[in-house]
Amino acid sequence: MSAFPPRAFRLALALAAGALAGGCGTFDNASQRVVGLVTPYKIEVVQGNFVSKEQVEAMKPGMSRQQVRDILGTPLLASVFHSDRWDYVFTLKRQGVKTQERKLAVFFKGDALERVEGDSMPSEAEFVATLDNKRKGARVPPLEANEEALSRFSPGKPAAPAAAAAALPPPAASYPPLETSR
Repeated sequence: MSAFPPRAFRLALALAAGALAGGCGTFDNASQRVVGLVTPYKIEVVQGNFVSKEQVEAMKPGMSRQQVRDILGTPLLASVFHSDRWDYVFTLKRQGVKTQERKLAVFFKGDALERVEGDSMPSEAEFVATLDNKRKGARVPPLEANEEALSRFSPGKPAAPAAAAAALPPPAASYPPLETSR
């Protein structure tokens, strides 16, 4: 037997190599079509403070800075050069959805609220409805407590964990020293 492979085997090997080389161009086109269909995951980016219509309506001229902070939270921008202006900016970027951006400026005169300027804000229910775009026809949960829910937490009625805590023995009156004296 000779050291060289038979002529038919070499011919088949050359034809297979040519077919593979010719198929590379077709593979590139197919891979580009597949890559066009598959998109990378992009995370949702939420920046700033969401301010609802209810929060804006709760603010009244003459409120102190602390009262405004209690309602709206800490401002995103509080400039040293404009100490009588707080800016609240909210941005929500999601894949496949138009970017939401809202701005609100709160102006003070001394320590008292003077005026509020900015975009029209959505109510809490409207904002929650825009967040859940994956489930069609999804119902927004109630965002306020009704009388029945509040009655479960009335101060006159003892809670179950408090009753269970009453059954425990009282804590020790004295404890051993943390370090031994030398």
